[in-house]
Amino acid sequence: MITSDFTLVLATGNQGKVSELQAMLASQQTTQSWQVRPQSEWNVPEAEETGTTFVENAIIKARNACLHTGLPAIADDSGLEIPALDGAPGVYSARYAGEHATDQDNIDRVLADMSSIKQRQARFHCVLVYMRHAADPTPLICHGQWHGELLTHPQGDHGFGYDPIFYIADQQCSAAQLDKAAKQQLSHRGKALSQLLQHIAEQA
Repeated sequence: MITSDFTLVLATGNQGKVSELQAMLASQQTTQSWQVRPQSEWNVPEAEETGTTFVENAIIKARNACLHTGLPAIADDSGLEIPALDGAPGVYSARYAGEHATDQDNIDRVLADMSSIKQRQARFHCVLVYMRHAADPTPLICHGQWHGELLTHPQGDHGFGYDPIFYIADQQCSAAQLDKAAKQQLSHRGKALSQLLQHIAEQA
């Protein structure tokens, strides 16, 4: 079982992911209680994401956080996959419109690329990696997917990233129109985190 003095580092500099993961971890705790702290508290430099898959990049980020803090870490690598674009933007979701692109820049690029395409199926894919230490030979790796369709115009003000153009048919709204509790239950990140916490509890 995870003990009360357990500290977990979130290996991301993306404030949207930090906020979402912290809220999800808080909501899923039961008898366990632990500290969840972003890597910025240790001034951990951003890892260079040189992988070509979500798994590779998540491992790179988790190992980087472990190296700089000496603590176990969770890393998230996730993105939007569009079958009509051969899976793009994929691992390049955060920088699809350029290295310093904003969320709106990336949304505009996706909408431009999809402007003449009728097949608008899309999915969010999240990989969460838990590493006990930097040399961990068997990191825990969990996947979550969230299927939807791409809108032609953004809708909603919640969330971050591509949420405003990701439509969930059974909810009849975009991801950016969901409240936090609903998104936690439905999202790719929520699904991956639920699996990961179960594995951590089993192996702690």
